[in-house]
Amino acid sequence: MIKLFFKISVSIAAFIFAALITYGLYLIFSYSRIPDNLTLNEEGSFGKEKINAGVQLRITSANLGFGAYSQNFSFFMDGGKYSWAFSKVEVIKNITGSVDSIVDINADLMLFQEVDFDGTRSHHVDERKIIFERLKEMTGKNFNSVFAQNYDSAFLFWPPAQPHGANKSGLLSLTEYKCSDSIRRSFPIETGLSKFLDLDRCYSKTHIETDNGKQLVLYNTHMSAYTTNAETSTRQIEMLNNDMMEEYRKGNYILCGGDLNREVLEEMSKYFGFESNGLNWTKTFPSEKLDAHLKLIPPVNLQHPIPTVRDTKEPWNGKNFVTVIDGFIVSDNIQVIKADVIDNDFKYSDHNPIYMDFILK
Repeated sequence: MIKLFFKISVSIAAFIFAALITYGLYLIFSYSRIPDNLTLNEEGSFGKEKINAGVQLRITSANLGFGAYSQNFSFFMDGGKYSWAFSKVEVIKNITGSVDSIVDINADLMLFQEVDFDGTRSHHVDERKIIFERLKEMTGKNFNSVFAQNYDSAFLFWPPAQPHGANKSGLLSLTEYKCSDSIRRSFPIETGLSKFLDLDRCYSKTHIETDNGKQLVLYNTHMSAYTTNAETSTRQIEMLNNDMMEEYRKGNYILCGGDLNREVLEEMSKYFGFESNGLNWTKTFPSEKLDAHLKLIPPVNLQHPIPTVRDTKEPWNGKNFVTVIDGFIVSDNIQVIKADVIDNDFKYSDHNPIYMDFILK
């Protein structure tokens, strides 16, 4: 009996070991990065041909949290409980709620991050379709769009109780103006095990003609959060800066928005009664890495500061760590009028949307 028990135990252990090796090989050999300098197709050809200089415009940016982050949602990678959105219905509700809050402020340009289109975690809802249909319903307008994929993962069997699964996601840029061209640029990322869990970080770059012969270069970005090496984020900022300056030297306007995964003011969290929690995404954005012709624009009213992100290791209860990590970067030929946060109280995402009013000089 003891020998039989021993044989069974050895067989089970051998099976588990073989399964782990097989899965590890599957992750390694199925992994590949999405190509750099990938041409992106514009969907639609609507609206105005050119942006007018000297006219006040508005841009918004929102990390949609793949439609999962209701107020009672916590995320496993931050020490929380869940890996998937609670349901398909919940995904649709959250994406719709985020879009509705942005529609209310009448933006000319819209940037979205963490937009899933085929994910286990988001119940395989194509969130792009929801955004398009809701905008059409609420505004009566058609918007031109550019989508840059930054997540195409193999099936992740973690956490064991609710595996994150296989997910496809990206960055969506929408505008009332026609786009002349757009490309996807791959950020430098880590090469260790974290690359299997983090996004394939990238940004999109879209050119829009202006009425004075220049171009507005619109960047939509989502920088790394779950890094073990802080230099990874620094290299991403340096790459973005160099790209923006190349366009600036051509005489173009530079407008970047998104989830920067860095506090946009030094010790930003102190405005909300917190000390930094030590994570990479709560460290201060190194604005000294930007050229003198570029400026980081925090969407912050210091008399009434509203956070753009919450800690998701537990559901939203008003006591979570909060700070501001979403923001804009503009060139000095753009006049910024105002930048602030739309206070959704984290009803639909772990991020609140941001917006900025500006004029092309």
